Amino acid sequence: MRLTLWAPTILVVALLAGPAFAAATAGRPGPAAAPQADPNASSAPVLTREEMEQFLLTAKVLKTKSVSKGVTKARQVSMSDGRITHDAQIQDVNIEKAIFEVSPKHTEINFKDLFRYNIAAYRLSRLLGLDNVPVSVERTVDGKPAAVTWWLDDVAMEEGDRVKKKIEGNSLRRRNYQAVMIVFDELIQNRDRNAGNILWSSDWRLWMIDHTRAFRLGKELRQPKALTICDRALLERMRELTRPALAEAVGKSLTKAEMDALLSRRDLIVTLFDERIAALGQGAVLIALN
Repeated sequence: MRLTLWAPTILVVALLAGPAFAAATAGRPGPAAAPQADPNASSAPVLTREEMEQFLLTAKVLKTKSVSKGVTKARQVSMSDGRITHDAQIQDVNIEKAIFEVSPKHTEINFKDLFRYNIAAYRLSRLLGLDNVPVSVERTVDGKPAAVTWWLDDVAMEEGDRVKKKIEGNSLRRRNYQAVMIVFDELIQNRDRNAGNILWSSDWRLWMIDHTRAFRLGKELRQPKALTICDRALLERMRELTRPALAEAVGKSLTKAEMDALLSRRDLIVTLFDERIAALGQGAVLIALN
């Protein structure tokens, strides 16, 4: 898959989704300024994910500013390799606590909020054939290891805004992407999916960001009743997932115990969908994301 560096205009958004969508995005600053490239080039540069990784690993940080949302003190940075200038997010959160009060009503044992989980989520998503987790690499920034993640250009709105403004958009595509997110979050046991880290592009692709509180050690599913439909290709990729392939893909971004827990959850998810298919038929359970 190839991803463009250039953000579509608000005009394109309006044409795709109608006046309600355009009104919702009007006046909303984009997540990054349009990337700059060689003005003599015949067309905008297009990068593969491998090229994005290399850029994030080697490009020079030009300027930094804080990200207003979130509690992990992420920073938005402008980076350049001398050819391309683009923004990235830097997260170096590295918190582990035996007991942590997440909220007045919820206390978590063996709490972790770790930058490396962003990298693990990206690498796992690639292994599973998904195209909606931003590229993320590990790099030392200001003397600290951190996740450096590609800043998404074509973000039209957050999920919270979509719900608040009652924007339906492409309802079938939206439903399918949301189903993939539910499966992915069960697989990685994400404890922090919320309306602020679900982003919609102008073509109604759901981007999943910020996974620093995922990859827990629980081997049971948290919300099995929410697993009602699944992308056919994703289910087959999960079924075929092996421990060696997982270990090679995620590298040091996951521990042995975290990989063991993930594979246990994978087994439960695959079994659950196989049982649903046997009871309801493939047409009622399997979807095609793309």
